[in-house]
Amino acid sequence: MPKSKTQPTSVSVDEHLASKASAEQLADCRQLMALLKKVTKQSPKMWGPSIVGYGSYRYTYESGRTGESCLTGFAVRGKELVIYLLAESPGQQALLARLGKHKMGKACLYIKRLADLDVQVLEALVSASVAETRRLHPAASEG
Repeated sequence: MPKSKTQPTSVSVDEHLASKASAEQLADCRQLMALLKKVTKQSPKMWGPSIVGYGSYRYTYESGRTGESCLTGFAVRGKELVIYLLAESPGQQALLARLGKHKMGKACLYIKRLADLDVQVLEALVSASVAETRRLHPAASEG
């Protein structure tokens, strides 16, 4: 079975962001980094070639395949920032409705800029996502 490309690396988060983000995105990345560190009580590290991740947890699919992922994180994807979080519960859906301008995929929150969002709502979304991931995967890192 192939190994996941999304593994922790020793690449510098600051160097990665400097090479990928515009000046406006870099300012948003710094604000996101502070928010994610506050929520997870973890320092950022690169996961794979593009994800700035916080904390970790191990998972097992029904197929038996196992892996490791970050509790939450973000990536610069062209003109958008992607924040990785779970937002499936009714409470999370209610928060998304109050968040501001965004698109939501299965576990990817797509935004153009933090100025379009209610950052307190974003913090609540990330906090609930991290709590749910830790509930589903009790061995998740606590800090």
